[in-house]
Amino acid sequence: MQQGTDEITFTPDRSAYIRAHAWMAAFAMAAGMGILWAAGNPHIWTGAIGGLAAIALRGWYLASEEMAVVWRIADGVLTGPAERRVPLGEIETARSMASYVQIITRGGDKHLIKYQADPAATLSAIERARA
Repeated sequence: MQQGTDEITFTPDRSAYIRAHAWMAAFAMAAGMGILWAAGNPHIWTGAIGGLAAIALRGWYLASEEMAVVWRIADGVLTGPAERRVPLGEIETARSMASYVQIITRGGDKHLIKYQADPAATLSAIERARA
């Protein structure tokens, strides 16, 4: 998170990205092994390899795209990728979930500010800007 005089910028953190993918890999490995065990496969260990490979490939493939996503608060508007614009007065709920901050508007739109090094600080900055 960077703060200028009129703008606050939220950029993704590489270590948070890697940590999130490590958790996904652990879940995928356990799920793969569980499915093979339930199916009666005697080589359940291959589920761990498949789960790890799938998440590692996903992480490698999406890293450059995810690390380029920047959210900004300026002039009373939260802007993000794909021309997302959320006036701060339209935010109904803001909460942190793991390394993400979820924004829910009064109209029900949901946005994720992903892979934040300190999601509590991101949430606090959004709340201060709303005040």
